[in-house]
Amino acid sequence: MSKFVTRTERIYWGDCDPAGIIYFPRYFDMLDRSTTAMFEQALGMTKIQFLKAYKFHGYPMVDIRARFIRTTTFGDEVVIETAVPEFKRSSFNISHRILKNGEVAVECSETRVWVTKDPNDPDKITPTPVPLEITGKFARLRQ
Repeated sequence: MSKFVTRTERIYWGDCDPAGIIYFPRYFDMLDRSTTAMFEQALGMTKIQFLKAYKFHGYPMVDIRARFIRTTTFGDEVVIETAVPEFKRSSFNISHRILKNGEVAVECSETRVWVTKDPNDPDKITPTPVPLEITGKFARLRQ
């Protein structure tokens, strides 16, 4: 498993219900940004740069599971830890933990698939093997 890449995020009023408690789908926006930040750190380039460099069309999510342990509220600063415990042929798993005051508030796992345009139908995407260069750069995150 690669080590966690961390980033901090603040819970804003717009993330919350009228009682000031975060509306749970907002976590998924934060986690998606964390996935992008992890790839940018591992690859040393922005998402737009690595989309072009590797000639692919993204990594759509095909499965997500979350466990909500503690609430977060308006004004909280949370730390998000993100890692790739496993790369498969064309898919990979991601683990996230959201920490509030050092305690786990949310645990999440997701599966994403590396995709390119389908050569037989440009309106479709198709799973494509994750390039060895990518998995190699993530292996260096473990060090």
